[in-house]
Amino acid sequence: MASLTEAREAPERQLWDEINGVHAGMLGLEGTQTHFQPMAPNVDQKTGTIWFFTKADTDIVRAIGAGGRAHFCLTGKNHDYHAYLSGLIEVRLDPVKRDEYWSAVTSAWYEHGKDDPLLTMLAFKVEDAEIWASTNSTLKFGWEIAKANMKDEKMPEVGVKQHLTFSAFH
Repeated sequence: MASLTEAREAPERQLWDEINGVHAGMLGLEGTQTHFQPMAPNVDQKTGTIWFFTKADTDIVRAIGAGGRAHFCLTGKNHDYHAYLSGLIEVRLDPVKRDEYWSAVTSAWYEHGKDDPLLTMLAFKVEDAEIWASTNSTLKFGWEIAKANMKDEKMPEVGVKQHLTFSAFH
């Protein structure tokens, strides 16, 4: 369950925790005709970078070329947290990050394992994010809707929205 208190007081930490808690989100590129596609995130919180494994012959790799801007969207595993991240993306096979994030699941996609000639990675440097954390309590939701309907000027308080900006020297 997404903590509304954490969304207010520690939204950056909550964002990284939520990303680490999902199997995949949707990654898309600005200015291209490619569609958003599901990708499994690997978070380097210290640098504010999300790493993705992919194959060198994919449409997304060709579309990125020398680099570009990307967006990553996710829904938390309990469906009470949503985030939209934007930043710079580049194709970069980093052997240290490859080894750090390699898993049996990742290995299943590459016939020759870590030495697969098509294996590459995407480095997505997060610049900003918008997050929405909402209650998953039907009781709280119902109470807030009832209160809002009793007073014309009252909006239901069922969640928290935050905008986060990450420094270039994260």
